[in-house]
Amino acid sequence: MATSTERSVTVDGFRWQISELGDGPPVILCHGFPGLGYSFRHQMLALAASGYRAIAPDMPGYGGTDVPRDIDDYTNERVSDALIGLLDALGLDRAVFVGHDFGAPVAWTVALRHRERVSGLVLLSVPYMPDRFPLRPSELYASLARKHFLHIHYFQEPGVADRELDGDPRGFLQRLFYALSGDYRYLDIWQHPSEGNGYLDVLPDAPPLPWSWLTEDEFEHYVEVFSRTGFTGGLNWYRAYDANWERSARVRVAQIEVPTLFVAGARDPVLAMSGAQALDRMRDTVPDLRGIHLLDGAGHFVQQERAEEVNELLLSFVAG
Repeated sequence: MATSTERSVTVDGFRWQISELGDGPPVILCHGFPGLGYSFRHQMLALAASGYRAIAPDMPGYGGTDVPRDIDDYTNERVSDALIGLLDALGLDRAVFVGHDFGAPVAWTVALRHRERVSGLVLLSVPYMPDRFPLRPSELYASLARKHFLHIHYFQEPGVADRELDGDPRGFLQRLFYALSGDYRYLDIWQHPSEGNGYLDVLPDAPPLPWSWLTEDEFEHYVEVFSRTGFTGGLNWYRAYDANWERSARVRVAQIEVPTLFVAGARDPVLAMSGAQALDRMRDTVPDLRGIHLLDGAGHFVQQERAEEVNELLLSFVAG
């Protein structure tokens, strides 16, 4: 089995850690929380075997990539521009961009800001949502947190969640991976109050590994990396919500003009939290939407939980 090559690429003083596999038209794979470029290991193998160059960076704040101190450096605009800098450093004119979780809004921001550099767009888990919240996100999340535990609110205060998660990376990762998968109903966590609870207090106990979609060795890779780096870089993406909201004030509702594919697990809690109209809104604002695929039984980590199905959909899309 082919293995990817890992290397560092420095762009304007910022160090990216990237994994590469294959030759041919490039596909940039952008992960979310708590992920790594490694989260696309199954897609990289499939893409390379089909004649594509798969490139999976550790996103800013993760793994071997630099951890910016300024929260603005985690906004969709800043990261999308940084990805274009990475594309330039790699000598690539255009690429298909794939984004999962936080990687999805970054990928669609690349398509909005740098249309000419994007051959196609694949969104995993998070549908395109161009509309702006009426309230500042931190205020909205604080209001919701008065009713039930909300991790997005809990993550806002610097240092609090960091200390908890850094203190037990193995326990946190195993319980979160299970809670967000198709084998659990994540919104059951909302039965817990915010007062007096940390994330580990409300997450369910997880069954022992291996699981159908995650081996012990694969899980140990995540544990090793996050035990070394901590979670602050990933948590900073949540702390950039207000900055993203402020920047969206100057952007009118925009259509994505590049060919786009959407894939999610049918049991992904993101779909429930996005609201019933989210997929229809995406259809209205993405005129070249090539498909919406909700995979039965899968949860949030769809590219790992249903690797073969996602690979088939991804390869069909990039070939087109």
